[in-house]
Amino acid sequence: MSAVILAPFGTLPFLATLWLLVVLGAKVLEESGAKIAAALKGAPLQSPADTHSRVSCRVRTEIRRATPANVEWRAAA
Repeated sequence: MSAVILAPFGTLPFLATLWLLVVLGAKVLEESGAKIAAALKGAPLQSPADTHSRVSCRVRTEIRRATPANVEWRAAA
């Protein structure tokens, strides 16, 4: 008899979790639904923000000069 009384308390967290997943899924689809639909169709998404934004990355590399090998080091090798 106690299992029957406790069953609704197990159902409530399940339904609350399910509702939370539906709400979060709707929010994700609202924010990026157009991108997802364009990706599924295989067409690029054309938006004004994407066409004019350009990112450039500049990386400075270290230049190491070759050190001349000593005669003793060559003989040891």
